[in-house]
Amino acid sequence: MSEQLTIGELASRTGVATSALRYWEELGLLPAPARVSGQRRYPPSAVGLVGVVLLLRDVGFTLREVKAFIASRSPAGDGWREMCQRKLAELDQRIAQAQVARTAIAHGLACPHKDIFECSNFASGAAAFLAGSSLEEAHSQVHSH
Repeated sequence: MSEQLTIGELASRTGVATSALRYWEELGLLPAPARVSGQRRYPPSAVGLVGVVLLLRDVGFTLREVKAFIASRSPAGDGWREMCQRKLAELDQRIAQAQVARTAIAHGLACPHKDIFECSNFASGAAAFLAGSSLEEAHSQVHSH
């Protein structure tokens, strides 16, 4: 049983706080560990599983999605591929939105007005946005004149 890890040892090896590990266990991201005298004892494989959770979280999966991703593992299952395809489409959309936002901010910084609120382009863009245009549409309307 000496190869089993306490929660403190697992936290130390992974850099994840013990409170987060307990929370992940509660969510079902980590399997309930064995108990020795009431203390959690994790198998060495738990280190790798924590690494998977951290990796998936850092590439944009929510903890709920991480749980589904882990649960989708099966010899015949391709559920994880579908999840990755959906996440990739979501990231592509977020990247496109960020690029539009970056362009709009760069144009704002290039504005010759000392006070951006005095800029007719800024006011027109805000009005178009308020009228229901997307940021990209509002920006295009302002700069197509």
